[in-house]
Amino acid sequence: MASFTCQANGDNAPGRGSGSDMSRRHRYESESDVGLTVKSLAQLCSRDEEERAASLEELSQGVLACLGPDRRGSAQLSRQTLLHLLRLSRSCPLQEVRERATELLRTAQEQGVEVPRALASGPSAFIPAKEILKEVPDQDILIESFLSLGHVDHTTMVMAMHPAYLSCFLRTQHALLEMDGPLPRHWIHYIVVMAAARHHCLYLVQQHSAGFLDAGGEESWLSGLKHASTKLQSLQTLNKLLAHRPWLITQQHIQELVSPGAEPRWSLAELIHTVILMAHAHSLCSFGWGCGLNPEPNHIGGYTFQPPSPNHLPRSPHSPQSPRSPAHEDGRQELGDGAMEVEVLMQRMVELQQQEEECTQEEMVTRFERERSESIPTTVVREAPPDLVLRLVEDPQFRYEDFAPKGEQSPPTMRAQDYSWEDHGFSLVNRLLPDMGQLLDEKFQVVSNLTYHRMAMHEDVDTHTLRKALWNYIHCLYGIRYDDYDYGSVNVLLERSLKVFVKTMACHPEQTTARVYHAFWRRFRHSEKVHANLIVMEARLQAALLYTLRAITHYMR
Repeated sequence: MASFTCQANGDNAPGRGSGSDMSRRHRYESESDVGLTVKSLAQLCSRDEEERAASLEELSQGVLACLGPDRRGSAQLSRQTLLHLLRLSRSCPLQEVRERATELLRTAQEQGVEVPRALASGPSAFIPAKEILKEVPDQDILIESFLSLGHVDHTTMVMAMHPAYLSCFLRTQHALLEMDGPLPRHWIHYIVVMAAARHHCLYLVQQHSAGFLDAGGEESWLSGLKHASTKLQSLQTLNKLLAHRPWLITQQHIQELVSPGAEPRWSLAELIHTVILMAHAHSLCSFGWGCGLNPEPNHIGGYTFQPPSPNHLPRSPHSPQSPRSPAHEDGRQELGDGAMEVEVLMQRMVELQQQEEECTQEEMVTRFERERSESIPTTVVREAPPDLVLRLVEDPQFRYEDFAPKGEQSPPTMRAQDYSWEDHGFSLVNRLLPDMGQLLDEKFQVVSNLTYHRMAMHEDVDTHTLRKALWNYIHCLYGIRYDDYDYGSVNVLLERSLKVFVKTMACHPEQTTARVYHAFWRRFRHSEKVHANLIVMEARLQAALLYTLRAITHYMR
């Protein structure tokens, strides 16, 4: 097999590059390992079944050739080839590929090769793998993802519980990362790395560090922001504000980047692409932490070459040990099965839908302020993030602080009627980055209207009021108020444990734990909790974009 590489006695085989190059590849687990070339992977992802079968057979023969009797003990499969096989064996939606990869790893192990094993049983530390498989309606969308991208990552596997959303998410992400635009490809991945590092999201940092290197990026940039392009370094203030306090972004921040005197100067097209990339990455961090995504099988933390120990069960960094049904913050133990919680919520939804009371505008503002200023604890002590992440963060102490519109130094509340996505943001994005406004709008619409007309054990349920309460609560946390919405509904529909989860995920995603995830909606399906995660992610994305787009609009006037 011409594209297959054996590695003798642990040394680099001819053509495998320098030692520093290899260490770089091992550290970031790039998907372009020499052992499985782009051509080989492309054939394995062919839509032609015969071509795919031929590629699979070629792969098998290549592995077996490295394991032949004349090579036993003197050669081993390359590390990256083994990790590719592991990933295929764990997440490929094509059964024949998955089974063959598993078989090849077993054969290699029988021949004395140290093979990697996955440290997690599925894509999520919070959701059992069998639950994800059970709640994915069909495999078609996963197969399409594999044939298009060459892999199915954990984000995609969890989002596949909601295929209508996943389809538009993948289209938007493809346009952001792959389509020709104002930014070079390696910069696109580096901007995502910078953004993900703000939320200590090792998952995205590793994924896009690999993409950065594969696109020709300089390895030194990943050892610290100071090594990156000066132009990219100039984004650091915007990145931290967008991640943690977007309401502080002003026309001045935009002017410093795009005005004729700015050095280096960003074009408005470059800047809008960058802003959307950053906001997309920040919100994706919320989803990753909120769903407890495990590292990919070929990522650092996702595999080991050590044999399993009967006395040690590996634990995901996303899932601290915690009881499944914790006590309430005030010390009351909730009902064991959570059934009463569902019935109360159902009753409240019906009452709100039938309610005819009209509030004065003053009362509406008061209810918004009461909701915004409610004390919701979110602080959790976590281990320090790995150096791989910390070295890409400037001013790590800068975090989310509650939006506080009262007081001389505090920003005013943003009224949605004064600057909205529908009336202002959409057209600005579409003008500066053609078609992106349409893609984002489709994603916002799909997640807002997504419903299966069920709730926990109940069918034929109108969940509109609950979905709207979630969306508006997140915007409330970000200081955005809708004049025509009664924020009393938020307090009626979102019980405290749900608010703790939503606020943690939207504002401090790196503090999300299994305990916080399992504490709310205990009788709901996992797919319903993932649905809530999608609403939080998209509402957060839109809120961050609105503040930045408003600042750009003010600059352009």
